[in-house]
Amino acid sequence: MDEFQTVIGLEVHVELLTDSKMFCGCCAKFGAKPNTQVCPVCLGLPGSLPVVNEKAIELAIRTGIALNCKINHEFVFVRKSYFYPDLPKNFQISQYRNPVAEDGYLTVDGKNIGIARIHLEEDTGKLVHDEQTGMWSAVDFNRSGIPLMEIVTKPEISSPQEAENFLQKLKRLISYIGVSDCIMEEGSLRCDANISVKRKMDLKLGTKVELKNMNSFRSVRRALSYEEQRIIEMLKEDKTVEQETRLWNETLQITEGMRTKEEAHDYRYFPEPDLLPFKIEHDLIERIKVQIGELPDEREKRFQKEYLLSSYDTAILTAEKEIADYFEKALSLHNKPKQIANWIQTELLGLLKEHHIKPGDCKVSPESLARIVKMVDQGTISSAAGKTILKEIFLTGQDPEIFVKEKNLTQITDTAEIEKIILQVIQQNQKAVIDYKTGKPQALGFLVGQVIKQSKNKANPVQVKQLLQKMINE
Repeated sequence: MDEFQTVIGLEVHVELLTDSKMFCGCCAKFGAKPNTQVCPVCLGLPGSLPVVNEKAIELAIRTGIALNCKINHEFVFVRKSYFYPDLPKNFQISQYRNPVAEDGYLTVDGKNIGIARIHLEEDTGKLVHDEQTGMWSAVDFNRSGIPLMEIVTKPEISSPQEAENFLQKLKRLISYIGVSDCIMEEGSLRCDANISVKRKMDLKLGTKVELKNMNSFRSVRRALSYEEQRIIEMLKEDKTVEQETRLWNETLQITEGMRTKEEAHDYRYFPEPDLLPFKIEHDLIERIKVQIGELPDEREKRFQKEYLLSSYDTAILTAEKEIADYFEKALSLHNKPKQIANWIQTELLGLLKEHHIKPGDCKVSPESLARIVKMVDQGTISSAAGKTILKEIFLTGQDPEIFVKEKNLTQITDTAEIEKIILQVIQQNQKAVIDYKTGKPQALGFLVGQVIKQSKNKANPVQVKQLLQKMINE
């Protein structure tokens, strides 16, 4: 491997978070019945005229700013002509020489990876095949015309792992600034990769191979790793590497040849005659910059400096803007950064994942979480009771303090009452008591747990441990 150099470029397709399609008013939501979200424009019927989705342009500009790109103040849409069964017009409205943004970068693990261009286009339809007999194929045009943004990197990625890290970082940024939901299972984030390998002594880049059909970031890394090794073995044997497109076979974990590319395809680009050139005013760009606000890398560094949180904590808290906002709102009501961070990471995020709920749809408000943590910190309720309360009100949104009163979860502070429970536990668990006395400290943890259980999570664990030790040693 040391004698070879790998060069990788990525083409990332991102479906934008708009209510309607790129050039018509059809709904752009995922999951509808086939061909129910279509009209003459997205079906490519004669005489239909496109109208550009303004929000799609603003989202592309937002991405360009976040990726340190130059925003072009003038750009045009073009027709990219090619035939495919799910392309109703036999051309795609896209951009070529004058994209929305170009010449930017994304910093990944301390390295700036160049962004060559960001351009807008419309998505194609989707072919649906009969998996059982293979006798027929149908076309669902619901996806046809969905606003699509393509982000093309410069050939500056040097390993499959770096490619995966880049995609993870890009996904985090795009979802954070509200450009896309980036759900790969729904096709809203797709990636093709170009890879070439050469001997380090060679001045010329190696022959480029394009990889498709990768449905996860892990698949991208594995496909690139396989292809990297395949090309290296060919170079070692002095075999000719063909310029071709290869598909990743997830089942077999190999790439397979799809088609060779002897020369670049002629898409016959020419300006879209039904759309005038666009001019972007400076004021619009400035307004979008203000809307973006603090980017995740900047916020992560601020959380570390201002709240003294670890890089692990801040990476999780800033992975999604809604979570970062939630954290700071809760913190404004109970200024205990580490405690709030722990409750969000270990409890709240777990419940969101379990119930498949997005942070923005969570019924436990930041105010409610702050009150739960505050009650635990003040000793009003135990930590175990706090977790129970959060779990119980997660789906109802009930006020946590009212819930505590209704369920009588206020922590027991009466020493005599706790000692009474401890005495019962000691009598019922003599073996554990003997184990503790004979040098097995883990037995004390068991006894503490039994006391907490019998108190219905209302006893303070620290107080219980101190009283247990005292009563056992008497």
